[in-house]
Amino acid sequence: MTVSIIVPHLNRCVLLERLLDSIQGLNLAPDIEVEILVVDNGSMDGSIEMASGRGARVLPLGRNVGVSRALNRGIEATRGEYIALINNDVELEPNWLRGLLTQLRDTKHWFATGKMLVRDDPKRIDGAGDAICRGGAAWRLGHGKLDGPAFAVSRRTYFPAATATLFRRAFFERVGLFEESFFAYLEDVDLGFRAALADLPGVYVPEAVAYHRSGGTTGVWSPQMVEWLTCHQLLLLAKFYPWRLFVRFGCAILAAQLLWAALAISRGRLGGWARGLVQGLWRFASFRRHSRPMRAEACRLAEVLESAEAEIARVQQATGWDRYWKWYFLLARPPLGVRS
Repeated sequence: MTVSIIVPHLNRCVLLERLLDSIQGLNLAPDIEVEILVVDNGSMDGSIEMASGRGARVLPLGRNVGVSRALNRGIEATRGEYIALINNDVELEPNWLRGLLTQLRDTKHWFATGKMLVRDDPKRIDGAGDAICRGGAAWRLGHGKLDGPAFAVSRRTYFPAATATLFRRAFFERVGLFEESFFAYLEDVDLGFRAALADLPGVYVPEAVAYHRSGGTTGVWSPQMVEWLTCHQLLLLAKFYPWRLFVRFGCAILAAQLLWAALAISRGRLGGWARGLVQGLWRFASFRRHSRPMRAEACRLAEVLESAEAEIARVQQATGWDRYWKWYFLLARPPLGVRS
């Protein structure tokens, strides 16, 4: 059995070297063959030579075509029955792949994602899987919280975190590849919406541990990051929300987007947020026209979003409320049982 590990990459040779070292240190069963493919978006720092010297195959794209396109070219160029997508700023525990692979081989889940800890503060969660609220804002569950019982329980999810997740190849054959108009950020949330509509669930595996240097490639709260996130949140609404959900979740959508604006501006990123808003509104009608969300999908999607939002609330209630989510649940008219 072959597992294809795909790493999208641009410069930051040191980060890639650490990831490749951790891949080489994985504990694997004798029947597992691993192929490593580094999809390079035009590195100029010796990354290609280093990766080749460590046994990885390199697919040079020559220029920065974005994360989504790099991932898609990697999926197309590999042959494994299972596909692991891993950011270059991640390091893996030796049993990471074994834990995820065991879940996929023994269950009917379509992907598996593990516990991500902060590399420079491993007592804290970087993400315990992803979730999205009714208002269209995504959250890496537990981000910034101390690790504890709230993150020790396996659960079903529809939202894979492309930071480090193992997929069945058949998953992409069913739902398609990444949305290439999303240059970076929320491309995995787009994939999660499609998984939810097709009812192809994944599983969170807390025993599969990896470490993430959040922002190690693009920078934490960079203007470009804020611009992409702002734009892509709007495009996700355009692509997947039938009009009846805009009515049903109107308060939640307004709360999520206004609070995101306030958060971005409070971090000194007014310019990035404004550019993202203009781009998102400019592309909204065209994006919606080409995707045409169906009324028949509204009930299914509403159920998934309410369940994911309840998971966010559960983690917040167990670990302490972040300001964003406290205000969101105050303003968004949450379902009964959620208290901020």
